[in-house]
Order: sequence, then structure tokens, then C-alpha cells
Amino acid sequence: MTSTISQPPVPPRPSVLALLRENWVWFATGVALLLLFYLLGPILSPFVVSAIFAYLGDPLVDRLERLRLSRTAAVGVVFVVVSGLIFLALLLVVPLLQQQILLLVQNIPDWMMWVQGTGLPAIGVKLPRGVHLDAEGLRKVLTEHWDSASDIASIVLNRVSRSTPALLSFVADLLLIPIVTFYLLRDWDRIVLRLRELLPRRLQPAFGHFANETDGVLNALVRGQLLVMVALSLLYSVGLYLAGLKVALLIGLFAGLVSFIPYLGFFSALVIACVAMLVQTQAVFPLVWVLLVFGVGQVVESGILTPMLVGDRIGLHPVTVIFAILAGGQLFGFVGVLAALPAAAVLAVLVRHALKRWLRSPLYLGGLAPPATEADPPSPP
Repeated sequence: MTSTISQPPVPPRPSVLALLRENWVWFATGVALLLLFYLLGPILSPFVVSAIFAYLGDPLVDRLERLRLSRTAAVGVVFVVVSGLIFLALLLVVPLLQQQILLLVQNIPDWMMWVQGTGLPAIGVKLPRGVHLDAEGLRKVLTEHWDSASDIASIVLNRVSRSTPALLSFVADLLLIPIVTFYLLRDWDRIVLRLRELLPRRLQPAFGHFANETDGVLNALVRGQLLVMVALSLLYSVGLYLAGLKVALLIGLFAGLVSFIPYLGFFSALVIACVAMLVQTQAVFPLVWVLLVFGVGQVVESGILTPMLVGDRIGLHPVTVIFAILAGGQLFGFVGVLAALPAAAVLAVLVRHALKRWLRSPLYLGGLAPPATEADPPSPP
């Protein structure tokens, strides 16, 4: 005669209301922290930028650690190399960009005259009686003040220096970014490990899978999108220069920087480039070359750069991207714009896990047993 060992009954899982009643202090603390972050939004810019830099630099530091360098020494090497590359890029690009801006300012009167004399009549638009674009007056003002306005850096410094608090805040942010980045990058692995240890034990296995998936999405988004932006800036700048556009570098950099906004960035850069070429040449045929450059850029971006550097793991609809950027800017200003896409990518992972649980929930199934599916990875409850 065989005897069976009875298994102890599995205690029922507490309801959401029960969890809220038992742990209301911790939930209130979380809400208070979110509210605090919202209120401190104006001063969080250097910390958000530093966290992004630390996240981007952590794989390089990990590789140097595998070469038997200490963590601090590896961070120092990465800092020196990246700082040198940034300084070299600024040394090469800033003078060229300054020339492009000055050229743009010089051509403003000619553009106004073209708009008034050719552009508006060509599309059948007439200015109201008494309204006149004083291009010659503007040319005279620019000519009289050209010597004092020829240095873009001095103009910006002069404008900013008029507001001492704004200047001090800007300088403090610039000084904070490398300092905070250094300490975050040095202690990045320990910070991540500590955050995992602070999670409830029941959530740690599920969180490990969730964190790995999120890291893959953020890796594809942040690092991949930055590489796409750099590649497109170079492609558009060279292409527009070969097309004969005088402000090719300025518009090319703009087109690459706004390429992270689907469609909206592309079309805005295309319109600006077409207007600049039309005003410069006052002919329609050169627009063909501008359209060709942007057509090639769009094909290269969608067919080569994005699949190779970003991949299809993000799963963000273009409308979602646009909404996330606008919402982030509205709620948190510049910090919100910086964090909009990474936050949207993390939320997308959360939504995918929530949908999996919803499709297996009794409420969705109406009391039926969950359908037999392949083993899904654990997801956070």
C-alpha cells in the first residue's frame, strides 16, 4: 500500500487592494519621488545628460576592464579618447559652421527681395497695401554693424552675459556634466546591481529578463540612433555640397539631428533645403539635385542604416515617437525631450509584457483556461 504525501496548500495571492493597504507607505513614497523629480525638472538636465553618457560609455569601460585595467583607469582612458575626439570634431566643424551661419545672415536681404519680387508673385500672393519688406534697410543695418556682428561666438557670449543667473547656470551645467558622468561611469555596474538588490525578492527573476530586454531596446535606440544621426549628417552635408548649396553643412547637420523624428524631421529639412536652393539659384531645375540627395538619404536610412544600426527591436510607431517627444518637452522641457525616446522604449517593453499577461488573464478569457502556448519568459506582475 502506497502512501501519498500531501502537499501544503498554496496560499492565495493577495489582491491589489490588499497590497495597497499593506504597503501604502512605499507606494506613497514612490509617488512622492516622482513628484519630486517633476518639480526638480529644470535642474536635472546635467544629470540626465550624464546618465546618457555613462550608459553609452559603460560597454567600452567593460571591454577595457577585460584587458585587466582597473575600473577607474578604464574610465579615464575612455574620457581622454572621447574628449579628444569631441575637441577635434569641434575644431574642424565649428569654424565651417560659423562661416555657413554668416553666409546665411549675409544672404537674408537677397532672400527677402526674392520672396517679395519673385516668390510671392509666382504663386499669386500679393502683400497687403502699405506692407513692404525693407530688404535694403536690413542690408544697410547689417553692413553698418557687420564688423561687430561677424563673430558668432562673441554675439552669443554677449547675449548670454546680460543675464548673470542664466550664464552661471549654463556654466555650472557644463562643469557638472563631465564630473557627474565620471562618477556615474565608474560606479555604473555597482549602481545597477544595487538597484536590482532593492527590488522585492519575488520580482527579481522577472525583472532580470525585463532588464535584459529593456537594455537591448535602449542599446538599439540610443547608440544606434546616434550613429544614424551622424551618418545622415555627413551624407546630407556632402550631398548638398555637391548639389551646389552654399549652406550645405548647416542644413545637412540640421537634417541629421532631426532625423530621430520620423517623417517630420525629414520633410522639414527637405523643405528648408529646397527653399535655400530656390532662393540661391532662383531656378527650379537645381531642386532636382536636392530631391535626389534627400531621396538617396531616405533610401540609405531605411534600407541600410536603420536595419543595421537600430534594428527592429524597438517597435515604436512613428506617431508614438512624435507624441513622446512633444509630451516630454511639454512636461519636463529640455530634459523631457532628451529622455522621451528612451522612456517611450521602456514603456513599450512594459506594454508588451502587460499585453501578454492580459491575454492570459481570467478577465480576458472569461473564466476559461489559458490557451496552450510556448513557454513565455517571466514577466513582472
